[in-house]
Amino acid sequence: MASSFPAAAALVEEARRLYGQMFGEEAPQVAVCAPGRVNLIGEHTDYNQGFVLPMALPLVTVVVGSRTFGQDVTIATATGDADEPHRVNFSLTSDGSPLSPGLPSWANYVKGVIQHYRASPVPGFRAVIASSVPLGGGLSSSASLEVAFYTFLQQLKPDDGDKISKALACQQAEHTHAGVPCGIMDQFVSVLGREGHALLIDCRSLEATPVPLTDPGLVILITNSNVKHSLTGSEYPVRRRQCEEAASILGKESLRDATMKNLEDAKDRLDDVTYRRARHVIEEIERTVQAAEALKRGCYKEFGKLMVESHDSLRDLYEVSCRELDELVSAAMEVDGVFGSRMTGGGFGGCTVTLLQAHAIDRMILHIQERYRGTPTFYVTTPSEGARVLSLS
Repeated sequence: MASSFPAAAALVEEARRLYGQMFGEEAPQVAVCAPGRVNLIGEHTDYNQGFVLPMALPLVTVVVGSRTFGQDVTIATATGDADEPHRVNFSLTSDGSPLSPGLPSWANYVKGVIQHYRASPVPGFRAVIASSVPLGGGLSSSASLEVAFYTFLQQLKPDDGDKISKALACQQAEHTHAGVPCGIMDQFVSVLGREGHALLIDCRSLEATPVPLTDPGLVILITNSNVKHSLTGSEYPVRRRQCEEAASILGKESLRDATMKNLEDAKDRLDDVTYRRARHVIEEIERTVQAAEALKRGCYKEFGKLMVESHDSLRDLYEVSCRELDELVSAAMEVDGVFGSRMTGGGFGGCTVTLLQAHAIDRMILHIQERYRGTPTFYVTTPSEGARVLSLS
């Protein structure tokens, strides 16, 4: 029913095999991984300095490799969906001049991390990437790759070990080398994820409050619509600009500081689209705080109601949903035992996240397979640990 996905150890073996094929007898010296994430609620609030409530996933990106002499770098990916070529060679500059982004696009994330690594100069290395995080699914395959690679570089040439600075460096990598002006959520939870907990992250102060999510009667189901999205050069930067424009008109540093009263008072100075974007963000920040409190109290019905409100707002006010995601959410909410469902991630495809009772999981999957016109993939997930070093023994 639900898709199985390889454990980190199996991905390490896959990466080691490819490493052996490429580099002969020499075995890799380092293995690390970093998780993807699902955001339970708080969408498009992170770059507005608001609150988000993600959890790290058991879906991970693994990097295995070794330091080499000199300044040459060879990286390869075992991910079949990545753009070609799957192997890239380049040289690190001794003068610290920037590594230019280019093709293949997956290598830009690695170049960005090297550029922003906090203990330069980075030595030469060979590395292979393997991942179970679906590309373009809204589960943050990009942050997973960035954080995994940063963790790999920490083993070659340690930095000061500050985790928040690590997340910020990975965020910068995405800004400069992938061209996506993302907020901090994805990299933050990939670095600092905690097993058995979601994280309520304040994207202004960068404080994180762990929220326990260990009820054995509860399941987090991710449903991948298998409609691909790419946020680069798309609607994502447009939404960010609209939010900044709204904050400016309201006289606020960010929409985090705005209230619905502020917005209503300024309505005649905002066009309809900017008003709706701002309304989503202001209400979503409040919903996220309420949802974290509901989860702490075990009030799953209240949490589920807030999830559905979030989806409706993303569909109608922020306009980042699509027919497939709306279909999946509607179908999920028809199933007895489902508390709530919503699109998750940047939008325009990707995944939904559903909170439901464990006994309802098979019924839910069957119902969606009957109702959804596409070919969905299902992942039953639990909140997992953040980036870590893995054993090669």
